[in-house]
Amino acid sequence: MHFDLIVIGSGIAGLSTALAAAPRRVALITRGELARDGSSRWAQGGIAAAIGEGDSAGAHANDTLVAGNRLNDRDAVDALTRGAAAAVDWLAGCGVAFDRAGGHYALGREAAHSQHRIVHADGDATGAAVMRALGAAARAAAHIDTFEHHEAAALRRAGGRVVGVAARGPGGTLDLGADAVVLATGGIGALYRHTTNPDTADAGGLALALEAGAALSDMEFVQFHPTALRTRDGRSGQLPLLTEALRGAGAVLVNGAGKRFMRLIAREAELAPRDVVARGVWGELERGETVWLDAAGAVGAAFPERFPTVFASCMSEGIDPRREPMPVVPAQHYHMGGVRVDAQARTTVPGLYAVGEVACTGVHGANRLASNSLLEGLVFGGALGRRLGALAPLPRIAAAEVVGTRADIGAVGAEIAQTVRDLLWRHAGLVRDAHGLQQALRALQALSAQNTAERRRIAVAVELTAAALQRRDSVGAHYRSDSVQVRAG
Repeated sequence: MHFDLIVIGSGIAGLSTALAAAPRRVALITRGELARDGSSRWAQGGIAAAIGEGDSAGAHANDTLVAGNRLNDRDAVDALTRGAAAAVDWLAGCGVAFDRAGGHYALGREAAHSQHRIVHADGDATGAAVMRALGAAARAAAHIDTFEHHEAAALRRAGGRVVGVAARGPGGTLDLGADAVVLATGGIGALYRHTTNPDTADAGGLALALEAGAALSDMEFVQFHPTALRTRDGRSGQLPLLTEALRGAGAVLVNGAGKRFMRLIAREAELAPRDVVARGVWGELERGETVWLDAAGAVGAAFPERFPTVFASCMSEGIDPRREPMPVVPAQHYHMGGVRVDAQARTTVPGLYAVGEVACTGVHGANRLASNSLLEGLVFGGALGRRLGALAPLPRIAAAEVVGTRADIGAVGAEIAQTVRDLLWRHAGLVRDAHGLQQALRALQALSAQNTAERRRIAVAVELTAAALQRRDSVGAHYRSDSVQVRAG
């Protein structure tokens, strides 16, 4: 089967790309059900857009640059922030019912934003509301063929470019050809002990890109959310997120002694940039303290209406956040690095594009500003879809010329997966040093040599660890405890 475009992933970036590519014929490959696979539907935070009185795209851009320690690509930041208002309007036109107050969008504020500019839908369930609307639009779109419960097992190459995908599903492997292939596979959370991401955020897209010869960038910049819910069973993997909007609403962090420790760490206290707050929580836990997020006074009885997702997660753990504090632990949340792309979302391999969290556009710099992630998928995914939709079809490449990469994706065994998660959590997590990174790198390289079928995602962990070892100073989300140089935003 041949398509004009293949999109791998059905999160906000993938669906925005696929929908905008009309009328070109699109194959959409997703591991699970359309719009339910990936991290987008779990997003509790909203979408940042300078649509309030007195706000501007320039102010939004400046906040993005400050949060990213000014390692951002300025052109990418300008494109993101200038496109935000139109992206929100487009979503509203798709049927997303954003929360309103007095006839206007209700605008919230999150850490490191200078203005109230965050739009939400269904309180803390923005991601789910957006994905319902985009999923319905994709199902109704005549130009999109969806392959649910299929995994991209390999990229197909010929003549120095990517020309298709081998997708493995319940009925076997399908060979799909295309003029262009877009990676929209999300992040790397499943490589860490604690994460807010689902298990499918396992760096699979990065592994495919590496195998195809694409360059990666900024792999060391990994964002950790300060407040994931620490569960009673102490499990690893995906943990319930306690949205940053809780702290924006006045919730405070306290240790086991009831002390607000963040006031001693940062002037902004709980509203300091995420990396600062996350390391503050980490430091308390490393000292043997427990850490709690107390929203009883700030939110109280309004919890079920204002934060229904958080409320449900807490109640399932036997915690009533209206009356008692919530136990927290930091968790891997977002990857600023990824497959290197240019302003047109092109990777270093012709025919291969990347958008969303799997891509490194430079827009986030060393640290992502809150509520810029859904926005990134919308703005850059839509722009990529429109560009690809306008391109003339390429000459068809005969199947005999196609040289495929390895078609056995090799599911990572539970024991190996846990070993990788523990190594990255301890040595390439919130606080790093040369000794730990070298130890992790040696262990990962040995693991790769012993597990041929599982090398692909281990290779991504090696790239991340090596990049963290190479960057010796502390900047943004990358913190080296053995560095005397810390770059301020």
